Amino acid sequence: MTNMTSPGELVKVAGGGAEVDGIVFDAPSSSKVVVAVMDPARGPVFRTVNPRTLTPRTETVPDDRALRLLIRRTPTPVPGAARGAGEGGQGRTGYKRGAAHRTTGR
Repeated sequence: MTNMTSPGELVKVAGGGAEVDGIVFDAPSSSKVVVAVMDPARGPVFRTVNPRTLTPRTETVPDDRALRLLIRRTPTPVPGAARGAGEGGQGRTGYKRGAAHRTTGR
């Protein structure tokens, strides 16, 4: 199996019935891949799947346009955001403390 975790890769997603055409959106870890697929009831949606359920595809399908539009209007994932890494909720850089107490002029 080749590494199909690059964003933009055309794939088929197996599991739970028939294979579904999709486009890779993100690979947050080696055991998870976020894929844009077409849901018959809801339209284009993201699904998190195991990379072992993916097989490459070369041909385009009519649903690819809608999937690419979903990917384009979704913000790119921020590394570490889902795992709680980063600033720890401190807000913008340079504003690490709360405001000092303001006296009333007495």
